[in-house]
Amino acid sequence: MFEVLILSFALVFGIIARQLSLPPLVGFLAAGFALNAFGPSVGLPSEAGPLLEHLAHLGVLLLLFTIGLKLNVKSLAEPVVLGSAFIHLAITCLFFTVGFVVFLSLSMDKAILLAIALSFSSTVLAAKVLEAKRELRALHGRIAIGILIIQDLVAIAVLSFYSGQTPSPWALLVFLLPLLRPLLYWLMSIAQHDELLVLLGAVLAIAIGGMGFEAVGLSSEVGALVMGLLLAKHPRAQELSKALWGIKEMLLISFFLQIGMAGLPDTNALIFAGVLALALPLKGLLFFALLIAFRIRARNAFLGGLSLTAYSEFGLIVASSILEEWLVPLAIAVALSFVISAPLNRLAHGLFDRWERSLTRFERDTRHPDEQPVNIGSATVLILGMGRTGSAAYDFFNDKGVSVAGIDSDPNKSENKRHVYYGDIEDVGFWHQLDISKLVAVTLATPELESKLIATRELRKAGFTGQLLAGIHFQDEAAPLHGAGVDQTYLLMTGAGIGIAEKAWESLQSPS
Repeated sequence: MFEVLILSFALVFGIIARQLSLPPLVGFLAAGFALNAFGPSVGLPSEAGPLLEHLAHLGVLLLLFTIGLKLNVKSLAEPVVLGSAFIHLAITCLFFTVGFVVFLSLSMDKAILLAIALSFSSTVLAAKVLEAKRELRALHGRIAIGILIIQDLVAIAVLSFYSGQTPSPWALLVFLLPLLRPLLYWLMSIAQHDELLVLLGAVLAIAIGGMGFEAVGLSSEVGALVMGLLLAKHPRAQELSKALWGIKEMLLISFFLQIGMAGLPDTNALIFAGVLALALPLKGLLFFALLIAFRIRARNAFLGGLSLTAYSEFGLIVASSILEEWLVPLAIAVALSFVISAPLNRLAHGLFDRWERSLTRFERDTRHPDEQPVNIGSATVLILGMGRTGSAAYDFFNDKGVSVAGIDSDPNKSENKRHVYYGDIEDVGFWHQLDISKLVAVTLATPELESKLIATRELRKAGFTGQLLAGIHFQDEAAPLHGAGVDQTYLLMTGAGIGIAEKAWESLQSPS
């Protein structure tokens, strides 16, 4: 009965948060506070039970496992990622530590731990915002995710240091884990897809990583991350991450409910959270300044900094383990930061367009290598977006002998053989540097409607008079694209059906 009611509370408050254009986890925190306040009047306990705490822990382990799956050590070694992450951490910790010692009279060790918890940015919010806008592979998205992973690693190190666990001599066996990679890869191949793949991921994260590391006196959180890291280079690592996404989200609901049920905020907690909310813009401004210092252009620095402007759920994980008395005030501060940050991130591109003239004044003369101008040579046809649709269109034009080039915001898709270049088509500055004088046609094959609209407007504004063709997922996307200047739209699924029919017709006409 208890589980049914808490899930119902979470659903109702999550829906309310979504209707207010807020992340659902704000609603989950509110549901926990509501259960704490009104639970006893309907016969429910005011505190989270062992089952809820256990599910919350499993959610954290799966979160860390999926982070490990996405961990690209090479991308973390970039100066802009390492430098921005650690300099921001140092400045933020110094700022908050001094404030807590002076104004709250905290002891130095507690002030430092609380400052570290507040120095992190929200992995959940940033990942969801960037994924929703298809910007995880864009330059600012890659930088933001890299910084978040560095912060997560610091959080895990802090948890491990203060966990009080003494590693056993068997803990040295952890260094032999890379030898198990062939076995893990074999298991991934055997599991194939669907439920077996999900089960394999859960066993590796919870049983092998979590319980296995605990058994030798190490942090279960570190274990889950390490198991994910061992599989990070497997071709189906991202498939596994996506397969576990829903389960991880469900279990993390328990984590946020548990925090809310830890206690109701008093006046001091609300004042503490309010002051931190007022300090939130400084967090984003510092990230913007650091990214500019590392030669990132103003647009990417602004978008990246804004995506990192929210206090982190990892701060709550740290607090739940070693700062329990500060858990409720921190939970309110995190919720408030989400309330402020989520709407701003949805309006990020429009905000930059409004403030572009002021922000670009801070740019440095030299630029990051990924932001150099793109030269498409003598290409007469340009493909924007080199996913499956864009790649098929590229090959079609190439086979017909047409001079074609492709552009994608994922640098991993850049290749000389196909004349595919890295570029962020949502960046107005990108279009100012692109020579379109030889182009006669452009195919818009990006997944997001907004990116197609931006590209169309910028091309027409630059004087492009050739043919603009756009693939669409839904019929109602056609009208805004035609209004922006697209000549022809086509439903992608319709095109796929025609292609299948053509192949079938060819086989029927050929002699048996």
